Amino acid sequence: MYHRTLAVRLAYGSMSLFIAILHNVFLLYYVDIFVSVYKIDRNSFWLGEAIFLVWNSLNDPLFGWLSDHRALGKNQSSLSQSEIVQKRFRSLITYGPLFTLAFLCIWFQWCHPSIQFVICLCLYDGFLTMIDLNHLALLADLALSSEDRTALNWYCSVFSGCGSMSVFLSYRFWDRDNMGPFHVFCAILTIFSLTGFLVSSFLLKKHFATKKVKVDTPDMEERQSEADQTLELKIFVKQLINHSNFIWFALMNLIQVFHCHFNSNFFPLFLDKLLGDSISPQTGAILLGVSFVAPHINNLYFLGLCRRFGVYTVIKWLFYVKLSLSVIMLMVGPNWPGLLCFYIASNRVFTEGTCKLLNLIISDLVDEDFVLHNRKQAISALIFGTSALFSKPGQTLAPLIGTWLLAKQTGYSLFYSDDLWASSSTDRTSFHDSANSSLRWGCFYVLVYVPIACACIQILAWTRFKLHGSRLQWVKQMREGRWFPFTEV
Repeated sequence: MYHRTLAVRLAYGSMSLFIAILHNVFLLYYVDIFVSVYKIDRNSFWLGEAIFLVWNSLNDPLFGWLSDHRALGKNQSSLSQSEIVQKRFRSLITYGPLFTLAFLCIWFQWCHPSIQFVICLCLYDGFLTMIDLNHLALLADLALSSEDRTALNWYCSVFSGCGSMSVFLSYRFWDRDNMGPFHVFCAILTIFSLTGFLVSSFLLKKHFATKKVKVDTPDMEERQSEADQTLELKIFVKQLINHSNFIWFALMNLIQVFHCHFNSNFFPLFLDKLLGDSISPQTGAILLGVSFVAPHINNLYFLGLCRRFGVYTVIKWLFYVKLSLSVIMLMVGPNWPGLLCFYIASNRVFTEGTCKLLNLIISDLVDEDFVLHNRKQAISALIFGTSALFSKPGQTLAPLIGTWLLAKQTGYSLFYSDDLWASSSTDRTSFHDSANSSLRWGCFYVLVYVPIACACIQILAWTRFKLHGSRLQWVKQMREGRWFPFTEV
C-alpha cells in the first residue's frame, strides 16, 4: 500500500495547502473587490452570478465524465487502477499552475468590471474544479479502508490549516482605497502556490513511477463512438436516480455549500458592521484568521471522533450544535459583543468543520456505487463531480441570497455608495447609536436565521441517509473482497 508511506501522504496533503492559501482569500474578497473597488453594477453582478451558476454546476460532472466515463457501460475500460491514478497526477501537474494564474487575474482590473467578473470567475472555478476533482478522487483511489482515508484526510487538514494562515495576513493588507500592498501580497501567494503544485505533483508522479506502475498513453486509449457514450450517459443517469443515499446526501450538501460560502462572503461585513466600534481592527483580523484556521485544527479532533463513532454520527452532532448555538444567540440578542464574536467565529468553525468531513462520505458513496452496479473500476471523479453538480449552486446562491436578505432586512443595498457599507473609519457612525438600530438588528437576524434554516433542512435530510452502520460495513466488505489497489506489474 504505497499510500501509507510518509512521502505520499505529505505530498498528497500539501496540495491542500496550495489550494487553501489561495481559495480562502478568494472567498473572502472576490465579492468585495468587484462590488466596492471595481464598482460593478447590480444587474451585471446578478447576470455574472447567473452565468457562473450554470458553469460552476456543469463543469464538475463534465470533467468527471471526461475522466471516468469509460468505466461505464458494457465495454468497460481496460485501464488498471494504477493507470487511472497516473492520469490524475498528470492533470494536477497541468492544471495546478493554471489555477494559480487565474487567481492572480482577479485582483487587477484589466477590463470592464462586468466582463472581467464573468471571465475571472469561470476561469478560476474551471481550473479549481480540475484540481479539486483529481485531488479528491485520489482519496478514494489511493485508499479503501476508512482508517486509511481518515489518515490521508488528516494530512489534508493539517496542511489546509497552514494554508488558512494567509487569511491573517490578507486582512492586514486589504484596503479598498489602496490596493497596491494587496496586489503584491496576492502575487507572492500565487508564486508560492504555483511552485508548490509543480513540486508536489512531480514528486507524487515520480514516486509511483519508481514503483513500476504501468502508465497509459493517449495513443493507447480506446476510442468510443458517440452512440456508446450516449448509452453510457443514460445508464449512469438511471443508476444515479436509483441511488437514494446519493440523492439525500446531495440535498444536504447543497445546503452545506450554501452556508459555508455565505459565512465566507459576509464574515468581514458582519465583523465590521454588526459589531461596530466594539472591537479593534486588530481583534477583527485575529478573529477572522482564527475562524479560518480553527476548522482545520478542529477537524483533527473530529477525525478522531469519526474513528470512534463514525462519520455519519459526527456530522449529525455538528448539525445539532449549529442549530443549538443559533437558537441561543437569537434569544440572547446582539447586545453582547463578546458572545457575538464567539458566535460568529464558532458558526463558521462548525460549518467548515462539517465540510471537511464530507469528502469521506462521498468516498463511501463511491464504494457503494462500485458494489451496487458491479463495476470493474470505481468512478471516483465522476461521483465527486456529480455530487458537485448538485452542491455547487449553493456557492452562487450564497452571495445572491445574502445581498438580497441584507437589503431586505436593513433597507440598504450593498450596490449603492452608502456610508453604512463603506470601509471602517474613524468617522464611521457607530452601530450602537439608536438611529442605526434597525440596520443593526437586520444584520443580526440575517446572521442567525440563515444557520437555523440550514440546520433544520440538513437534519431532516440526514435522517434519510442510510449509508452508515451495518450498511456501510457490508459495502466495505464487498469491495474489499473484489478490489485491491496498486498491483505492481
